[in-house]
Amino acid sequence: MNGTPFTLVALALLALTGCNQATTASDTNTTAAALQRKQAAAPIAKKIPHEMVIHGDTRIDNYYWLRDDERQATAVINYLEAENTYTNTMLAHTQTLQKTLLAELKGRIQKDDDSVPVKQGAYYYSSQTRGDHEYPIYIRSKNFVTTSPEIILDVNALAQGHDYFAVSGLSVSPNGNLLAYGEDTLSRRVYSLKIKDLSNGQLLQDTLHGTSGSVVWANDNKTLYYIKKDSQTLLGYQVYRHTLGTPQASDELVYEETDPSYYTGISKSKDGSEIYIWHSSTSASGVSLLAADDVNAMPKRFIPRERDLEYSIAKLANNYYIVTNLEAVNFKLMKVSRDKAHDKANWQTVIPARDNIKLEGVELFKGYLVYQQRAQGQSQLVVRDLNTQKEQQLGFNDSAYTLNVYGNNDINSDTLRVYYTSMTTPGSSYDIKLANGAKTLLKQQAVFGDFNAHHYASERIFVTARDGVNVPVSLVYRKDSFNKDGTNPLLQYGYGSYGATMDPTFSSARLSLLDRGFVFAIAHVRGSQMLGRPWYDAGKLLTKKNTFNDFIDVTKALVEQGYGAKDAIFAQGGSAGGLLMGAVVNQAPALYKGVVAAVPFVDVVTTMLDASIPLTTNEYGEWGNPNEKAYYEYMLSYSPYDQVAKQAYPNMLVTTGLHDSQVQYFEPAKWVAKLRDYKTDDNKLLFKIDMEAGHGGASGRFKRLADTALNYAFMLDLMGINQ
Repeated sequence: MNGTPFTLVALALLALTGCNQATTASDTNTTAAALQRKQAAAPIAKKIPHEMVIHGDTRIDNYYWLRDDERQATAVINYLEAENTYTNTMLAHTQTLQKTLLAELKGRIQKDDDSVPVKQGAYYYSSQTRGDHEYPIYIRSKNFVTTSPEIILDVNALAQGHDYFAVSGLSVSPNGNLLAYGEDTLSRRVYSLKIKDLSNGQLLQDTLHGTSGSVVWANDNKTLYYIKKDSQTLLGYQVYRHTLGTPQASDELVYEETDPSYYTGISKSKDGSEIYIWHSSTSASGVSLLAADDVNAMPKRFIPRERDLEYSIAKLANNYYIVTNLEAVNFKLMKVSRDKAHDKANWQTVIPARDNIKLEGVELFKGYLVYQQRAQGQSQLVVRDLNTQKEQQLGFNDSAYTLNVYGNNDINSDTLRVYYTSMTTPGSSYDIKLANGAKTLLKQQAVFGDFNAHHYASERIFVTARDGVNVPVSLVYRKDSFNKDGTNPLLQYGYGSYGATMDPTFSSARLSLLDRGFVFAIAHVRGSQMLGRPWYDAGKLLTKKNTFNDFIDVTKALVEQGYGAKDAIFAQGGSAGGLLMGAVVNQAPALYKGVVAAVPFVDVVTTMLDASIPLTTNEYGEWGNPNEKAYYEYMLSYSPYDQVAKQAYPNMLVTTGLHDSQVQYFEPAKWVAKLRDYKTDDNKLLFKIDMEAGHGGASGRFKRLADTALNYAFMLDLMGINQ
């Protein structure tokens, strides 16, 4: 509006349109907002050619200047703020809709809520949220049910004065007296560890900076292990041992990862006897062990690391159970006694490899083995009595669901804690008797308002992709607004990378779309492990384009089968799912009315050629190393930023966080700038930057809901739905 006061615009509109005094304020505001949108000029980033040459190929990046690792350059910040201003102007007319949506989203959640307590040592630990507080309060009690719990950490109090705040790695010492936790106030996933004395509520002087946020206690209650991150790449690669009361500078380095393609993690065995240092890349994994009773112990590898060998271990008495891909594409379970573990020849098969069933993990108890597997995309839990070897499969009814075990810290327990949800069933926690499979529902997440699960239906179908492969799809819709006649707007979500399987779950927020006639679909494209490990292998490296083709083919099939209207299809994905969005809008832009790309990884080649960017070297096993010509050429052929074309693109909302540590803000910033220059349409291209947040978005629960309301308003507005 070039500084023109809104009141003058409103008066001018009254004169131009001949409106009389009966014109409502709402009409005036709406018309003024429309004029604002028409007059608003999208930010145009300046072009400063930056030449990049490799393998005899030259690329010119006109927007490379938008990268500022310090996030302080005036020109960069001004450009990002101009994008925010433009987005706010273009969505100003949806403010009422956003408020309506936010009220709906907040109205469905239980403000005063308590998680199901989990037993650890002598206490039951849980969290609670209260009123309009953004963050949880962590509590404990000696009993499962209590009216007077002990507050061990109030995150709301800690977060005061911070625009962003997150805690991580809450870990209580074995004697229950000390709490270690990490704080991140910048959203870079770099945490400062604090130690709290639970007997008096006071913090110890010990503060450990630059960590991953994870802590494991030794059994002496005064020694702890933590992972330190590289300040440039943000890769956790060093494991230190800290003794309470000593400065961080004197901490002992007990392990350093020298291969930058590996991630490092730490944990403790369920029986508390061993500390594990986990090593994992995209194609191999392993573990090193330390005795938890010996504060001078140095780690020893379980077995030497091997290329393409993956395994994890769980300890029961003097035996290790090993989930591994050793001669098993879909993994198998093996067992070995502790004194013979370091020779694979001694490993014995417990559950053999199966072509169509993937073994995903195990949980051990005295007398019982619980294993989780995936058959035809469905998670299954099986309980085996280790004395009789008899098995029982735990049953659930929905056609598409998520099933996980959690909080099973007591090796002597006779129950299994399970979390279950589907697209029509709110999250539910069960205790299941290991002996007979009897279920006790401990809690189902409350959904306030007029929610009735019977009003909604979920389906699981398969779509045939262009190469003849059947791709699973999960769908949900409101029954009374769906006739499978091709008239519904449809939102299709996808991810498809790192072997991450996006199982169908319930979302109370999603009801705001379903109740307005939307169908929601998850395309379980290749690159996940929905159909086993081969499903992942067929969507990575030099087969990555299968991920994009699957998503497009699912869209076409859903339209052909009447699940969605051909002129009302939306797509959404974030992070590597944002790469998916970037690829599909380059390849098949006409299929989509609108696209929401959150923190999108879109400048694939440039990022993967720069080892200084956080997490790049760890990704070679996923995308390939473009320093090798074959990978360079393949990645370049689909990289969304490099493949932007002079063509029409759908309406797009792109979001990011200035402090994102996973996908740097400048990737979507450059992408949007190039799209503005190339696209030949008049569709909306909006870029929303959270100047305080990182990869996970806003840190508070209500702030996150506001982000969701914005995304929904963007789509609903394009459909002409304004309430």
